[in-house]
Amino acid sequence: MSKTVAAQSDLDLPAHGAATLPGVTVDSYNIEIEDDEGFVGDQASKSAFWALIDKWRKPWRKTGKDPLGKEPSEKIGKEKLAELLADGDPEAAAVVASAIDDYAHGLVSVIRRYSRLKEWRKTEYLVIGGGFSASRLGKLAIARTELLLRQDGFNLDLDIIRNDPDEAGLIGAVHLLPTWMLKGHDAMLAIDIGGTNIRTGVVKFGKRSADLAKARVVKVERWRHGDEDVTRDQAIRKLIGMLRKLLRWARSEGLELAPLIGVACPGLIAEDGAITRGGQNLPGNWESSRFNLPAVIRAGIPQIGNEESLVVMHNDAVVQGLSELPRARNRKSWGVLTIGTGLGNARYTNRKPNGGK
Repeated sequence: MSKTVAAQSDLDLPAHGAATLPGVTVDSYNIEIEDDEGFVGDQASKSAFWALIDKWRKPWRKTGKDPLGKEPSEKIGKEKLAELLADGDPEAAAVVASAIDDYAHGLVSVIRRYSRLKEWRKTEYLVIGGGFSASRLGKLAIARTELLLRQDGFNLDLDIIRNDPDEAGLIGAVHLLPTWMLKGHDAMLAIDIGGTNIRTGVVKFGKRSADLAKARVVKVERWRHGDEDVTRDQAIRKLIGMLRKLLRWARSEGLELAPLIGVACPGLIAEDGAITRGGQNLPGNWESSRFNLPAVIRAGIPQIGNEESLVVMHNDAVVQGLSELPRARNRKSWGVLTIGTGLGNARYTNRKPNGGK
C-alpha cells in the first residue's frame, strides 16, 4: 500500500511526507505489491541478483568445477564479476551474463506490474537508482531491461540516476523545500538513512541557484551501521555526532548554512514525522509511537547559526528521485525505482512554476 500524505503549498512551511512539494506532486510511494511468492519488488532487489548468480553457479558446482571458485557470490563483488564478464573464462562470463539476463526479465515484470497501478499509469520516464544501478553490472541489467520493454512495444524511457547513488538521497533534500527558504544561504544539512548505511552531508546550492540544478554534496559523513550491533538510541547519538561534525566543518569553510535539515528515511512517513511502516531494517524500533525522528534530530541540533533549526523528512526513495528533478522537468509524469535491500519506489507529476499542474 502507499501512503496518503499531506499537501503543501508554496507558502506553507514544509510538511513531513508531503504529497505536494514545490516542484512535484508525489502521486505515490512505498507501494508494496504482493503475489503468491511474496513482494513483487523483491524480484528486482540487490539480493535477488546475488541469488541469480548462485542459481547459475549450481550447474557447474554439480560437476565439481565452479568457474567463480569457492568464494560466496557477494564476497566476489560486483567489480570482479564485471571483469569476469568482460575478460574472464567463457564459463564464468556465461554465469554472469545469465544472471544479468534473468534479473532484467525480473525487473521487466516488476515495471509492468507497477505500470498497471492507477497511480503509475501514463508514466513517461523512469529513473533507476540505488547502489546497484551505479555498477557496470547494474547498468547492463538496466539497459537489457529497457531493450526487452521496447521489444514488447512498451513505451517507457529508462535512465540511470545521474548523481552518485550515495549522494542522491542527500541532494534530493533541497527539493523538499520552497526556494524562498534557501535564499541567502550557501548550503544545508541532509541525512540519508538506509538499512545498512547512514549518510549525512552538506549540500551546497549557492545563493543564486533558483532551480537548484547545481546542488551538490561538498562534504559527507558515512557510517555503516549494518556491520555493528547497535541500538536505536546509539544510532541516533552517532547520527547527531555526524551532524555536529559537519556543522563545525561548514563554519571552518565559511559556508552559511540554512537552518534546515532534510531527512530521507525508509518507510511511510506521517505528517507528524512518525514512521508508520517500513523501518524494519533499521537498528531498533523506529516505528514506536513514542519515537519521533525529526523531533529527536531537532533536540540534538536545536540551532544552526543563530536560528532555530527546522527538520523535514520524507521517504528515502522519494528524496533520491527528487535529485533528478532538474533533468526531468520536461516530463509530465515520471517515477523512480531504487535498488537496494528492497525495491524503493515513488511516482511524481511535475508542477508548473506557479504551483499548478
